[in-house]
Amino acid sequence: MKICAIVGYAGSGKTTAIEAIRDLGLVVTMGDVVRNEAKKRNLEPSGKNIGRMAKELREKEGPGIIAEKCVDLIKNKDERVIIVDGVRSISEVNVFRQFWKFPIIAIIVSEQERFNRLFERGRSDDPKNLNDLKERDKREIQFGLKEVIENADYKIQNNSTIEDLKKKTRNLILKIIETY
Repeated sequence: MKICAIVGYAGSGKTTAIEAIRDLGLVVTMGDVVRNEAKKRNLEPSGKNIGRMAKELREKEGPGIIAEKCVDLIKNKDERVIIVDGVRSISEVNVFRQFWKFPIIAIIVSEQERFNRLFERGRSDDPKNLNDLKERDKREIQFGLKEVIENADYKIQNNSTIEDLKKKTRNLILKIIETY
């Protein structure tokens, strides 16, 4: 089993990058673990509620809890390649690296471009203004996302077209799988 992660701030293009490689294996989204927990508690899936739930899980059960829940899911899968979406901290990286090599790919894009993309996307937990995005980034930086991005094994600049990001991502993932 070959497992890697795609990371980046909200709106960086992680979902688009993953679309380009979805056919290569299974995608495990860490945010789904948090959203499912919020759903169990009958919480509205707003950005604030999801953020509060992620923080609460980490405070009560440890900084690697969401990754641990994902590892449990992954161990029951019979996939050759798994892409993890949503790693937020070095603690989470370390949980995965207890079991697999786990290279990290960071998608990099400017704050303004990320806001424009998120505003257009319009998901319930997406920011409604630039201050909302800055607040979300601050929360994710507190989790440790900045450190994960800075220490990523690979970085993809997403300052061009969707097609360009997909091409860069697919080429990189194929290279990683080949040399894993």
